[in-house]
Amino acid sequence: MPAITKFLKELDWLLVGSAFLLTAIGALLIYSAQHAMPDVRERVLWSRQLMWWGVAMLAFLAAAWLPLRLHEVFAYIYLIVVACALLALITLGISTSNQWISLGPAYLQPSEPAKLALLIALARYLAYLKRPVIGTKPLFMLGVIVFPIWFLVIKQPDLGTSLVFWAILLVMLFWAGAPLPELFLLISPMLSLIFAFNWIVWVIYIIAVLAVLYRTRPRLVISVGVVALNLLFGIVTPLVWNHLKTYQKMRILVFLDPGTDPRGAGYQIIQSKVAIGSGGLWGKGFLAGTQTGLNFLPEKHTDFIFSVCGEELGLWGALLVLTLFGIYLWRTIDTAYSARNRFARFLAAGSAGIVIFQLLVNIGMTVGLMPVTGLPLPFVSYGGSSLVLFWVLTGLVANGRRHWQEY
Repeated sequence: MPAITKFLKELDWLLVGSAFLLTAIGALLIYSAQHAMPDVRERVLWSRQLMWWGVAMLAFLAAAWLPLRLHEVFAYIYLIVVACALLALITLGISTSNQWISLGPAYLQPSEPAKLALLIALARYLAYLKRPVIGTKPLFMLGVIVFPIWFLVIKQPDLGTSLVFWAILLVMLFWAGAPLPELFLLISPMLSLIFAFNWIVWVIYIIAVLAVLYRTRPRLVISVGVVALNLLFGIVTPLVWNHLKTYQKMRILVFLDPGTDPRGAGYQIIQSKVAIGSGGLWGKGFLAGTQTGLNFLPEKHTDFIFSVCGEELGLWGALLVLTLFGIYLWRTIDTAYSARNRFARFLAAGSAGIVIFQLLVNIGMTVGLMPVTGLPLPFVSYGGSSLVLFWVLTGLVANGRRHWQEY
């Protein structure tokens, strides 16, 4: 009993409380989004979310209680297990969608624990790295850790989750001390691939890359390699476009102009903007959203849950959600700064990176600032695998905060 009391006293209740309130708001919004659906299975999704919340709380307690040293020891084993699960999805055909494993009445999405496994593996490697992180061997080893998992997820295909992996890597490289200009040069070929869809923008971008190279003055072989890769990725953009699936092409086109397909791929973004805009300052009221209740808003319990919040709770409701995320991220980043254990610091920094990236992408796509990628809003969107993941991340951060003085 004294151990439990000590554990509860040591918990960061601002961190845990903000996550708890976000999950509770999410459950209410899921209920509101689905309560008028004709299919009874869709009307009870909120109760499934509550069930997953219970599972998530057990996972949180385990993550907050068990020694972080345990995760250090098993870091690479976690990664191998997740890789095997992802490989089984593709090769064994155990899921019709190549993204979920059936567990009786529930489904597990291995790409969610893959984020966790990758985070722990990267934290383990960087915590014991003694040399500068931007070097040939460290970058090669980081590529060995990230690329196989990324490849298995992109093969599903799950473009949104695959982008999260690179966001985790960049955040943790930054936390390991990599200078921003060098990080920019590191990701510049991928940016070149994106900007090359417009040749004028791409030329301006190449000039910016040359300016950064001139300012940082890396070794000649690195400068030549960066320029060569940027040119190569820019040239192959038409080939990449031709190999994209039709729905992926439409997402890009609709992002640039939702009116391109207002009754098809652009319908989601248009209806999402209408829902958020119609909520005004105070919202239409809980269960009173017309875009939501009349089923004009697609994927309203998952990808576009923030649109439901904007319509029914208005600007103040949306600001409340963002404030709770702000508190959560403040405590997470503060843990990354204050913890003396390098492994705990990298876990907290990477956790903040995951939440920030998915938060920006999800809310960005609901207001038309980002293409639709299918990334859920942390803690709020419907989805058991996602909810468990973010509560485990919360447990790891709380664990690091409890033992911040330990090396």
